[in-house]
Amino acid sequence: MMPTKNGFTNFIAGSAVPIIFILISAAAIPLSGFSATYLVQELLIRIGRNSFLILSLLIPIMAGMGLNFGMVLGAMAGQIGLIFVSDWSIVGIPGIVLAMIIGTPVAVALGFLCGSVLNRAKGQEMVTSYILGFFINGVYQLVVLYFMGWLIPIGNPTLVLSRGYGIRNAVSLMGMRTILDKLIPLEIGPLSIGAFHMDAVTIPAATYLVIAVFCFFILWFRRTKLGQDMRAIGQDRVVADSAGIPVDRTRVIAIVISTVLACYGQVIYLQNMGTLNTYNSHDQAGMFSIAALLIGGASVSRAGIGNVFLGVVLFHLMFIVAPMAGKNLMGQAQIGEYFRVFVSYGIIALALVLHAWKRHRDRMEVRGALRDSQKTGKGAE
Repeated sequence: MMPTKNGFTNFIAGSAVPIIFILISAAAIPLSGFSATYLVQELLIRIGRNSFLILSLLIPIMAGMGLNFGMVLGAMAGQIGLIFVSDWSIVGIPGIVLAMIIGTPVAVALGFLCGSVLNRAKGQEMVTSYILGFFINGVYQLVVLYFMGWLIPIGNPTLVLSRGYGIRNAVSLMGMRTILDKLIPLEIGPLSIGAFHMDAVTIPAATYLVIAVFCFFILWFRRTKLGQDMRAIGQDRVVADSAGIPVDRTRVIAIVISTVLACYGQVIYLQNMGTLNTYNSHDQAGMFSIAALLIGGASVSRAGIGNVFLGVVLFHLMFIVAPMAGKNLMGQAQIGEYFRVFVSYGIIALALVLHAWKRHRDRMEVRGALRDSQKTGKGAE
């Protein structure tokens, strides 16, 4: 009975965050008053909008580098691509593809820089990537606010500030808005099961197809030589180095891949939104993606594709229902806004605390095992 009990306890401990969010959502949905059709439609849109960004976090976790707060570097690269595409008035799918192509070399360069810095901060990758994001954000804003329109030619006057240089705070992406989502129109419903009724909902099939291809890429990548090396490094960096695996080089490659994928994910996200907030869009990309992954039951050292989709559903379901539930319960929608911002930062802090506690516990267990073995050896003598 003990193994079963311990297994159940470990399951509850590992799944505590998703369980809490399921309970919160179950209480908030009826309070919000939203229909099933509205909730399902919003979730379908948000899953397509956010999943690619969250999936880009998996490869650094596989390589033992924790949560890649530096994914915002890739988001900035994607936004630079979108600014140039908007300046050249290239719309539709060609605009999206070209924005990704332009953003790729920028993302590779930033990913290489991030990976090289993280190799000099082994064991402190998350806080280092977080601070590095602030530093590169300053460089990004210098380029966008001062260089574009001055050193970097921008021909479209609607993008440039009235002073003659610098990009406006909001850039319209109407020529690309939901173009990928509507590429393959797919509608299901209406659906009636007993008392339950749901009207027809639209599925962004092309976006889901891109996400599915990405998921298969991750599954394939784990089986490659490079993927196996990353998993070995994630399990024990010292043993991997002794086995001849180029640890530093492999870690840099993991961050470069993650940064490039975050670049593509940001382009997909912003084409759905239809507006680029030049100076702030990338800030939320990293924080909300990491929070969603953790809410899906992932940890700093373990994450899978299932955690991504469970997390995006639970996190964004809370985003949808919390403001209206707060308004109906307290008379103020702002209560729900405060709650979801609190949860976004709080869940990350909780994950980092639990990770530090687990590492400390593992070290204490190893020390205890060593002391026991030494005592056993002395007793045998």
